[in-house]
Amino acid sequence: MAGSLVSQPELWRQLLALLLAATVVMGSPGPATISVTAVGAAFGLRDSLHYTGGIVLGTIAVLLVVATGVAAVLGSMPKLAPLLVGASAAYIFYLAFKIATAPPLAVRAADASRPTWLAGFLLAVANPKAYVAIAAVFAGASSSAGDAELRLWTKLTVLAVMIVVIHVVWLLAGAAFSRFLRRPVASRIINLAFAATLLLTMALAVHG
Repeated sequence: MAGSLVSQPELWRQLLALLLAATVVMGSPGPATISVTAVGAAFGLRDSLHYTGGIVLGTIAVLLVVATGVAAVLGSMPKLAPLLVGASAAYIFYLAFKIATAPPLAVRAADASRPTWLAGFLLAVANPKAYVAIAAVFAGASSSAGDAELRLWTKLTVLAVMIVVIHVVWLLAGAAFSRFLRRPVASRIINLAFAATLLLTMALAVHG
């Protein structure tokens, strides 16, 4: 692949276009990215790693589903989409409630329940925005006008890396707020704001 990139500048342009599209489309606010930020703010960086790992694995699973054409098959089942949306919305409401009612970090018990990696994985798999965003980026990368075209595994690798980077950045952004959450008033305000934003992004993903 390295040799191909050196000898064919068109591949470099396609790769840069893929990175830009992934950053803008997949990195935009959505149920998964906002939930990672909100969890990072409410529970701190260390206690949010498992949940973020689940989100990343689930989103990569969506990438594979889209890339292999399974998403098209699933899309032909009209009763499946409402089930996924309903499951995602139900957990988003639950997660928003947990974030809104989370106590300040300074007084939180060591055994307090935290979002798990499985919860993150299931949310990512049921996230309607993930399918739309990844399908848009992947389709754009597959519609090359030139003779040279990025290989399938190159696209998958690049997009998988971008999924990791994007969610880590959102997590770090949320964790940056956690230092303010040791004060009860600031904790409540920030947690309520993140919970409301999470519900808003879910509504936009469903009705957008």
